[in-house]
Amino acid sequence: MKIAVLSDIHGNLPALKAVLDEVEGEGVDAVVNLGDSLSGPLMPAETADLLLERDFVTIAGNHERQLLAQWRRPAGERDLGSSDGYAATQIAPRHAEWLQSLPPTRWLGEEVLLVHGTPGSDLKYLLETVTPDFGQNGSLGVRAATREEIASRLGTGEEDWRRASLVLCGHSHYPRAAMAGRTLVLNPGSVGLQAYEDDHPAYHRVQNGTPHARYAIVEKRGGQWNARHCSVAYDWDGMEQLAANCGHADWAYALATGNLPEDGGTIGA
Repeated sequence: MKIAVLSDIHGNLPALKAVLDEVEGEGVDAVVNLGDSLSGPLMPAETADLLLERDFVTIAGNHERQLLAQWRRPAGERDLGSSDGYAATQIAPRHAEWLQSLPPTRWLGEEVLLVHGTPGSDLKYLLETVTPDFGQNGSLGVRAATREEIASRLGTGEEDWRRASLVLCGHSHYPRAAMAGRTLVLNPGSVGLQAYEDDHPAYHRVQNGTPHARYAIVEKRGGQWNARHCSVAYDWDGMEQLAANCGHADWAYALATGNLPEDGGTIGA
């Protein structure tokens, strides 16, 4: 089995198209999308139309839930300064209906588990740990999780993750892979946004250092999963300008550079 793994598109249609152009030559058996597909000051409706047309295996992230909460509010009560509030003004009822239909987790076959954050939360990182030391000795307030932390976050339950040989997650935007027992856990990184800041559960920043769209290819050969993280160039200058025109200078900087300005910003994903 060969899978293209996408996550955290955030309405960045040109980045998504560039990734899909690359994936087309890979001969994959499936494309999976791990959520946070539309939220942002870019092209949420157009991105939704493409995803609906292609009908990939898709789950919901935290921003599906948050965008829908904004969409259900009366127009005058939406937070237009937020990425979810802006996207809520752009999507159509058919897009909202699709978002509502997406499950928070999903099994692909018998051994591949799809989650956005962790199996139990769309707001917790699986492969990263937030630390309370932002700014100390250059810390961004986040580090790679230990094997023990990863296993603890996967947890146990009715659908025990230990039967999965591969767990695919998103949310943090960091391209990363780790082993939990005999299970490969992989985050493909973000298709559409390479830097953001957050204050949950403590202030931290994510920065991938370049504006390239990220995705991953995983393939099972000889009983083992091979994984390849990929970076793709696209028209990020156009998306930078679009974000700026929508009044989101923070998104514009992140889209153009893959970093956040040293004096901070307000972008949250």
